[in-house]
Amino acid sequence: MADLLDTSRSSCRLLVTGGAGFIGSNFVHYWCDRYPDDRVVVLDALTYAGNRRNLEDLEGQDNFRFVQGDICDRSLIDQLLREENINTIAHFAAESHVDRSILGPAAFVQTNVVGTFTLLEAFRQHWEATGRLDSYCFLHVSTDEVYGSLGLTDPAFTETTPYAPNSPYSASKAGSDHLVRAYYHTYGLPTILTNCSNNYGPYQFPEKLIPLMCINSLIGKQLPVYGDGQNIRDWLYVGDHCSALDVVIHHAKPGETYNVGGNNEVNNIDLVNMLCQLMDELASDLPVHPCHQLITFVKDRPGHDRRYAINATKIKTQLGWMPKVTVKEGLRQTVEWYLTHRDWWEPLLSKEYQAYYRQVYVS
Repeated sequence: MADLLDTSRSSCRLLVTGGAGFIGSNFVHYWCDRYPDDRVVVLDALTYAGNRRNLEDLEGQDNFRFVQGDICDRSLIDQLLREENINTIAHFAAESHVDRSILGPAAFVQTNVVGTFTLLEAFRQHWEATGRLDSYCFLHVSTDEVYGSLGLTDPAFTETTPYAPNSPYSASKAGSDHLVRAYYHTYGLPTILTNCSNNYGPYQFPEKLIPLMCINSLIGKQLPVYGDGQNIRDWLYVGDHCSALDVVIHHAKPGETYNVGGNNEVNNIDLVNMLCQLMDELASDLPVHPCHQLITFVKDRPGHDRRYAINATKIKTQLGWMPKVTVKEGLRQTVEWYLTHRDWWEPLLSKEYQAYYRQVYVS
């Protein structure tokens, strides 16, 4: 492992925004398990993708607190920073689904841009009031989609790749990234930015590709694949992502940006076929077996980027982090989780979700 930068933060009092969502809740579990003496305060608006049940096993612990609220609510942010004496913000809260951003972009601008600005302003004033202590950190968790699309032979995204977002979602995340960077360069606010590849694992909302394929296989619904299925993504197991953020929070230098990737480039149709094979192996009494018969190619979505790929050399050489979970291992763990957690995902298949599914994938 590379020698870590000497910026270690001895203890954290974290405000985790979006901590009831997919990546956020996995991060909260990771942090509470690994650092039981740290204080973790979760702020989540509990919109459609936020689920209080993701954190139910942490309720009542002395080091954990949940607050329902909006990151655009400045008075609430100020109150939490002050009364909890927060020194670290881990900012996950975001509207995050590309298809939803195409159908309704306004919410993405409000949450991802205005919400991030609100957090930065509140944290800046809180940090200045405490004497600009070195122990403070604002971690902004972003996406590789801000870089746009790659050709099949193009080199992977690096931290210096120019931004070229192609959807309202990625454009809103690019805007928030620029604000985070500007607050470091303008005010000296100790911000750190990470851009990750596609995450997967437990607690992911059913609209995303991997849980969608798992759940639809179990209920006998079509497995929709956009276009020709040759779009390529770099898949990052969410547990690996959490460990990367741990290293970044404790050891990264303020003002830095790190790409976090899984070293697992797979095209969509191959990924779906891998999932089908796992479902056939692990699930009993599938409505349709083998479930690859459910694969249906649907009209490609507008602005669908062809390939994403992360070059994570910087975080490896500077901070010593590398992913540990291969896509085969991670997919098996993920399928097993969805098979054993029907009580988690079945209530999410609401009439609203079914209507959205039909609008996006079937119409």
